[in-house]
Amino acid sequence: MAQKKTSHRTAEEKAATQAKREARRARTERARAEAEERRKAAKRKEQLTRAGLIAGVLVLVVGGFFLITNLGSDKPDTPPAGATDSYGLRIGEADAPKEIVVYEDFLCPFCGQLELTVRDQLDAAVEAGEVSVEYRPLGFLEGIDDYSPEAANAFAVVLDESGPEVAKTFHDLLFDNQPPESGPFPDADDLVDLAVEAGATEADVRPGIEDMAFEGWVDAANDAASREGVNSTPTVLVDGEVVEGETLQEIAAQMVG
Repeated sequence: MAQKKTSHRTAEEKAATQAKREARRARTERARAEAEERRKAAKRKEQLTRAGLIAGVLVLVVGGFFLITNLGSDKPDTPPAGATDSYGLRIGEADAPKEIVVYEDFLCPFCGQLELTVRDQLDAAVEAGEVSVEYRPLGFLEGIDDYSPEAANAFAVVLDESGPEVAKTFHDLLFDNQPPESGPFPDADDLVDLAVEAGATEADVRPGIEDMAFEGWVDAANDAASREGVNSTPTVLVDGEVVEGETLQEIAAQMVG
């Protein structure tokens, strides 16, 4: 029933996926190298300043450099604004009587079935102040297609740019429009369209969706989930305890019962 990390693709598909990953890694490494070079350059300038070779003008240049660097660059695992420290989006009050955590993958069909089974009841319970729900999206099914981490990244971009309410609507739309595991899979344009339908502004979310701005955060979420013993989706916790069940209906009953 649960969807485990898996890999069932042809050699050509795997090669294409690997090429995409390598391209992303290359971009990340270039960004890191450029940042390191800028850091070294700034340090050299600072040393010259201390030696008295450069006057106050350089101080302004260095100060401006650090200001731009701090405002314009992120660490690879920088979280989106509005995310919890546990790589999720919490809906409802943190001190609600009942706390539910859902580890999910937007490509996982069982996650989609569970979502459609319990969504209305959970939303009503959240609105009544009875429950808080933390959705923790993962990219576990990257072995099937890159859509898995791409959708999780798009969710993070929408959360960062448009806030929790729009992100929750986008979350629901991703499951409403979930592709089959055999494809075809939505591309960046499709994800942008869904984000706009959810209430985001295209100019705000398109760059981050196309450039995988929160790819590092998604990877960190995967690692954190694995350390917690989560190796399949959906995995549901109610008040800190993993929900066990042979069927989705049994799991759903414990979530909304």
